[in-house]
Amino acid sequence: MAKIEQVSQSPEEISAKLYRFERIADKVDGFTNWNQEHLASYRIDGFVAVEHVLNEEEVELSIEALNDLIFKDDKGAQIQFTKPVSELKNDEEKELAIRKVHNFVQVDEQLRSIAEHPSILSMVQDILGETPKLVQNMALLKPPHGGGEKPWHQDMAYGNLAFEKPVVGVWIALDEAALDNGCMHVIPGSQADGATPHYAIRDWQLCDAHVQVERDVAVPLLPGGIILFHGLLKHGTPYNLSTKKRRALQFHYVGESAIKLTPKEYKRFFTNEMSGAEC
Repeated sequence: MAKIEQVSQSPEEISAKLYRFERIADKVDGFTNWNQEHLASYRIDGFVAVEHVLNEEEVELSIEALNDLIFKDDKGAQIQFTKPVSELKNDEEKELAIRKVHNFVQVDEQLRSIAEHPSILSMVQDILGETPKLVQNMALLKPPHGGGEKPWHQDMAYGNLAFEKPVVGVWIALDEAALDNGCMHVIPGSQADGATPHYAIRDWQLCDAHVQVERDVAVPLLPGGIILFHGLLKHGTPYNLSTKKRRALQFHYVGESAIKLTPKEYKRFFTNEMSGAEC
């Protein structure tokens, strides 16, 4: 799909224009406090944040496993760089150039254990109403001093997550995800808008002008905290302009009865093929 020409904006300008930092989401204090009230809140808002789901050891072992994939042996996991690998002179430059590590659950026992974490699966099953099936696994890295933005989008607009039933995303903070280093931002209730056309601009994303930025709620998390969110929830993460790392795991689950959309259905739902509207 054609990339749309845009006026160049600095990371600081994009963060100031497209994100708000004054409204902070409420959070559940641990899986043991998860209840039907929070499930009802998820149905309305399209997300729930839960702190302290992973303990300190689980977080540390997950970071260690991720570093082993990056620096020692990828074991067949896939790593997405923002620069040609041939230009990276040392491990520090390598880490700063990595945006994503994915498809690791089949090759790394520790990270697989997080994808299969009993507390996480229990909450996801409550949301889905049936046995969850893992359909995507990745680690998302925002290195210090300019780790990239993930513009506003809906996860189900990415073809591999386009199912005919809702997908549930689970975003897990391995470092503190704060207002200054790229925590998640959401538009509460926006999943009720349904599938929305996406455009190739800075990424595969919602049109900036169509995002109700005034409704933005930030979701900072401590290490081990998670966000459960609907696959049609509009969300994004701004640049990391701090001196801190921001590493996160992200998993997507569907109910075992869900089936994929056909390519024709996907185009109708998530591109401007039907409306002809432009960004």
